[in-house]
Parts: sequence; structure tokens; C-alpha cells
Amino acid sequence: MQLVVARIGRAHGIKGEVTVEVRTDEPELRLGPGAVLTTDPAATGPLTIATGRVHSGRLLLRFEGCTDRTAAEALRNTLLIADVDPEELPEEPDEYYDHQLMDLDVVLADGTEIGRITEITHLPSQDLFIVERPDGTELMIPFVEQIVTEIDLEEQRAVIDPPPGLIDDSQAEVASTRDEDDA
Repeated sequence: MQLVVARIGRAHGIKGEVTVEVRTDEPELRLGPGAVLTTDPAATGPLTIATGRVHSGRLLLRFEGCTDRTAAEALRNTLLIADVDPEELPEEPDEYYDHQLMDLDVVLADGTEIGRITEITHLPSQDLFIVERPDGTELMIPFVEQIVTEIDLEEQRAVIDPPPGLIDDSQAEVASTRDEDDA
């Protein structure tokens, strides 16, 4: 199985290094020197990581054969894809790979069906489940412990306890510190 583990950003310096937007919880495993990654677009790869280092909080990689800024800039926006054994599991018991969560049924604690996970979006602050509801509309559910209370891979379901308004707009609670007179 193939997983997107990073996206190449801007060139860094003149020796072929690039900044990388990491999209894996295990960069040391997936993005270490010697790793061979396929790419999207496919014509750009495969790429073999020659060196990696962290500079000012950003991961910098250099690929074999990429020795100058021009070559590095040509790789910009390329997705790096790792081949992963589908049976491989993350080290922590409460961590999941995206492929494990895709197509899970999303239900409330009482069993009420909400929909099915069709996509997972990784944002800097948290991950979001994109859930397709039975009526075809989409819903975004933050993948945080307070809302997603259980992931049951055997039953193929994610149990959620949503705050008011997350599932049904009519139940939304308006919280404001301003008096209506101030408006």
C-alpha cells in the first residue's frame, strides 16, 4: 500500500536541499537517508533520500542526483509516497494510519448512524474526518479525543460524542461575551 508521507516545498540554499511538509507521524522511519520514495507526479521519481536535517524547525532533504538549486526547485510541490505493508501498525495503540480509518462508519454512542469517513485532512492544529452523510452531504469532524471517543477497527466504526451544532446546525449554541446591547 502507498501512503503520502511528505510534500516537497521550496529549494533551500544552493546545494540541492528542499524544505519538506511532513505528512507522517513517523518521519524518522519514512524520510531517513536511503529511503526510496515514489512520487506524484510519477515522472519526477523515484527519489532516494541522500541527506536529511532539521533547520529552524523545518525538515530539509537532499535527494541523490539533486545537487543544485535549479534541480531542487524543479521538485517543488511533488508528493513523496512510501510503500507500506498494510498489516503494519503504528507504535502507539491510539494512533492510526489513514488507510485504517478510511470507510469507517461514524456513529453516535447510541448507535445512530452519522455517515462514513471518505477523507482525512491533516491540518497543523488537528486532523479532520470528512464524513459523507447518507443524504450525500459532507460533514467535517475534528479527530480529537473529546469528540472521537472510540475507534473500533474490528467493527469498522468510529464513535463520536459531538458538541451541540457539529452535526445539526439547529442545535448550535451561540456563545458570546458581548451583550446584545453592544452590537
